Amino acid sequence: MGSKRKFTNLFKSLKRNWLLYVFVMPALIHIILFRYWPMFGLQIAFKRYSFAEGITGSPWVGLYWFNKFVASPRFLEIIKNTLSLSLYSIIAGFPMPIILALILNNVKSEKWKRFSQTITYMPHFISTVVLVGMMSLFFSPSSGFVNTIFKWFGGSGQIYFMGMPEYFPHMYVWSGVWQGMGWGSIIYLAALAGVDTSLHEAARIDGANKFQRVIHIDIPNILPTIIIVLIMNCGSILGVGYEKVYLMQNSLNSGVSEVISTYVYKMGLGRQQYSFSTAIGLLNNVVNFLVLIIVNKLADKFSGTSLW
Repeated sequence: MGSKRKFTNLFKSLKRNWLLYVFVMPALIHIILFRYWPMFGLQIAFKRYSFAEGITGSPWVGLYWFNKFVASPRFLEIIKNTLSLSLYSIIAGFPMPIILALILNNVKSEKWKRFSQTITYMPHFISTVVLVGMMSLFFSPSSGFVNTIFKWFGGSGQIYFMGMPEYFPHMYVWSGVWQGMGWGSIIYLAALAGVDTSLHEAARIDGANKFQRVIHIDIPNILPTIIIVLIMNCGSILGVGYEKVYLMQNSLNSGVSEVISTYVYKMGLGRQQYSFSTAIGLLNNVVNFLVLIIVNKLADKFSGTSLW
């Protein structure tokens, strides 16, 4: 009787709210088709896949491809490059949107505030290909303005920045900071908009200056948002996107620019080692998932804020 009653209530709910379910249906279909259904193909990470035999007909090899990746000569180099770029991006890029949001939140002129927001948002809409093209032009040893400026101050003016391994991490990270800083500040500006203005008024009466109000009022109020964003960033610690790295990569800087995503791309599409590249991608996602769980648990323990 209990299960029958539950089914009846579910049917009544579907009938009563059918229009809402119609609106949800396209998103649900998209998630099923493009998120869950492709997981069927993950089994080739444990098989010796071939087109002729197909996914289900290919023989099982267990953890062979995972062991092959771990034992490969470039394993430590690739992991090191991926971790260094990811950690550098988090350390350099994570505080910038917060600082920008706090600055914009304290701008008195609404016109200047809107203008500043527009200017800082614009780089987000520049495609990766265009961004790397701009960097190639700006840092060109023959016509780039960066080398021209260096030449004015007595430099050679012939530095090939894009080909020098020691400059690659800095160019990758700080161009990303410039591109994403304004867009990333939106969530913090929204959180700052919810701060009770009476707190600032009381602090102002007590003699607190602007910096003290930021430290003791604004930051504590947006701290839960900061922690949530940090947890999500840490959850993709091995998820350095391949597009920008691949476009900036060349034979001169490959020693520091080869990351997991570019290696997977080259193994999968370049050498047709589909099982090998799938195993690497799966291992990458599993590690990211474990890091997400650990960081979320630590955040919950020390701050009381977490994703779940």
